[in-house]
Amino acid sequence: MAAHTTGIGRRGFLGGCAGVVAGGVVGCETAAPKAEPVRRRAGASRDEDWRIRDQGPEDAVLGYADRVSVRPGEELGLRVSTTARRFRVSAFRVGWYDGAEAELVWRSESVPGREQREPRVHDITKAVLADWRRSLTVDTTDWPEGAYLLRLDSDDDHQRYVPLIVRSASGAGRTVLMHAPATWQAYNVWGGYSLYQGQDGSHQGRSKVVSFDRPYDRDGAEKFLVYERAAVVLAERLGIPLAYTTGIDVDRDPDVLRDATAVLVLGHDEYWTPRQRERVAEARDAGTNVAILGANTCFRRVRLETGRLEPEHEPGRAVACYKDSYPQDPSYPDDPKRVTTDFRADPGADPESSLTGVLYEGYPTDAPYVVHDHRHWVFDGTGVEKGESFDHLVGVEYDRVTPDAPTPERIRIVAHSPLECKGKASHQDSAYYTVDSGAGVFSVGTMRWVEGLMAGTDANGRNHGMDARTGRFVTRATENVLRAFAEGPAARHRPEPENNVDRVYDED
Repeated sequence: MAAHTTGIGRRGFLGGCAGVVAGGVVGCETAAPKAEPVRRRAGASRDEDWRIRDQGPEDAVLGYADRVSVRPGEELGLRVSTTARRFRVSAFRVGWYDGAEAELVWRSESVPGREQREPRVHDITKAVLADWRRSLTVDTTDWPEGAYLLRLDSDDDHQRYVPLIVRSASGAGRTVLMHAPATWQAYNVWGGYSLYQGQDGSHQGRSKVVSFDRPYDRDGAEKFLVYERAAVVLAERLGIPLAYTTGIDVDRDPDVLRDATAVLVLGHDEYWTPRQRERVAEARDAGTNVAILGANTCFRRVRLETGRLEPEHEPGRAVACYKDSYPQDPSYPDDPKRVTTDFRADPGADPESSLTGVLYEGYPTDAPYVVHDHRHWVFDGTGVEKGESFDHLVGVEYDRVTPDAPTPERIRIVAHSPLECKGKASHQDSAYYTVDSGAGVFSVGTMRWVEGLMAGTDANGRNHGMDARTGRFVTRATENVLRAFAEGPAARHRPEPENNVDRVYDED
């Protein structure tokens, strides 16, 4: 079935932007010549080489890819703006290399630099479009599947990232890491607008549609680095069979989930299309385990928009989410299942808990994570006792099992953490459930879980004050889940959960 990639309405995505003509965009070039790669020997340039040393001024060097993901051997274009005379691109694959966490796979020759045009903003949706000329073409032949950081290095020593997923065609027999570019883009304020705020900082002035045809803000890959990278490294270190994709690709081509042993949902994956959600649920019901290593998962219903009509641009280059302005959504009221608001909200309400087992409840909070069922297999080898806690591991957003919401019958709360959010007392829950296919679903219920993998290290700042003890606990529990789920449907080789929800909440 074809993915939803219709435009944002009769006005068109670029209706309010100047310079658009039939058959192309004024001022755009044809594809630039390819930069010649300089290949490095396997094992070379690992360790800290992949990190950014100096971002420099905001306009020093930045760029974006015209593909969210590619399969090995496919080409992509990079569109780069820099104040420097020249720049180079280095492609680092994130993973586990005998202790190093990334490896250089490809490096371009020196490329002429130029400052690109100012972005344009759509009058109606406030979508920001950089509309830059292609700077170079990258051929991914011989690149292994995986998560990549393309680092832009200007000749005056400033740097930014461009994230890229080299995706797998099939996840059969493998754990599929499902990256979250729709959520990365939702929070991206480059050009002054995101799905949260406008140029004046107000919610009212926010974008209703955000485009991938612009750079990411900050270092270029902040959401990936905070909420995904450490989980990728851990999964690769375990040596389990892995495949790579994105939520956008699951929407467009769900074959990667067929016969997968597990789907790994990473630390902050808030924005899903209905089709993506359906495909993950179908995989679960066919025996694919689901591990959710974050909170606020599958909360916003989005729609992929065509965005641009240039031949070299892939479909789905924009993400629509009207939220509480849903009456302005072109799908309202005729197609309520596609209206882009919260999954739990009308029209077309379908709370996420039927998939995740937990329901997003609040932001912000900072609380200890409290173990409830210390004998559960998720905590094997951690040495924890009931009631043992780990400071700051619950936050900044959290989920809980909510009996009034659609909740799987065979569900067990394994962590139950008292907290306060905006003056209201509540709890965070980690929960595990199984379905008739034998698939298991584990939801950690806190957005800091992947950050917890880095606790006690110098990676990612201070990780909210979480200590090395917390890092060891989160790492071992995550290893237990990934190893168990890589064995196939969890109910066939791990104890089925006994529902304890009423008992846990009766104790409060």
